[in-house]
Amino acid sequence: MSSTIPIVEVEGVSKRFGQFVALNKVTARFEPRRLSAIIGPNGAGKSTFFNVLSGAFPPSEGRLKFKGRDITGLPQHGFARIGIAKSFQITNVFKQLSAHENVRVAVQMRKSRYELFKPRAAMAELGERADALLERVGLVALRERPAADLAHGQQRALEVAMALAAEPELLLMDEPTAGMSPEETVVMMDLITALAAERSVILVEHKMKLVMGICERLLVLHHGEFLAEGTPDEIRHNDDVKRVYLGQG
Repeated sequence: MSSTIPIVEVEGVSKRFGQFVALNKVTARFEPRRLSAIIGPNGAGKSTFFNVLSGAFPPSEGRLKFKGRDITGLPQHGFARIGIAKSFQITNVFKQLSAHENVRVAVQMRKSRYELFKPRAAMAELGERADALLERVGLVALRERPAADLAHGQQRALEVAMALAAEPELLLMDEPTAGMSPEETVVMMDLITALAAERSVILVEHKMKLVMGICERLLVLHHGEFLAEGTPDEIRHNDDVKRVYLGQG
C-alpha cells in the first residue's frame, strides 16, 4: 500500500436523522500507520462520525473510501472483511466465557466462519492464536478467568484482543478509556500506542490531555461540522479550537 493513499477518506459526508443533522458535509483524510483521534465538545458529532467510519451508519450523503476504494453503503459486516475492526465505548464481551474462550471465538469467526466442525489440530491452532492475542494485550495470565470477573480495564483490553482477531489494518476505538481509573488509563494508552506502531488506529475521545499526549493527528468536530485538523501542537494553538473546546476546560 502506497503511503500516499489514505487509509480512510471521507468526502462531504453528512448524516441526518429525520430533520436533525448530526454531521454536515465533513471532509477529512487519515493517513496509514498513524494514531489519530476525533475530538470535540459534547454534541460535536464524534459518535455519529465513528459509526459512519465503522459502517454502522451509512452516510446520508457524501463518500467514504478505504485505501482508495469507495465503500459507501457497504454492509456493516463487510467492513470487518476488508480490514476495519472496532472497539466500542460499552464493553462488548461474553461475560460467562473465560478470557481465552472469548478470544478463541473471535479467532474462529475470522478463520472458519462457515465451518462448524474442526479437526483437533486446527482447534489447537485457534487456541494458540487466542493466547498470542491475550499476550499482546497483557491478559494471558488471566486466560482462564471468566470475563465477568475481570476488572473494567481488563475487559476493555479483552475486547481489543477480540477486535485484533480480525487482523485489521484499521482499528477504530470509541472512548477506549471510558470509566477507567488513572492506572487503567495508563495501561490502555500504552497498549494503544503499541498497536498504532503496527496498524492505523483512530480514537474517538473526549479526554483532551490524553489524546494530545499520544496522537499524531487530531480531527476536531463542532456541532457536526469540521472545525480543524492538525498535529496536537497545531490544534493546541488553533484559535477556533481554543474558543469552542479548550476554553471549556
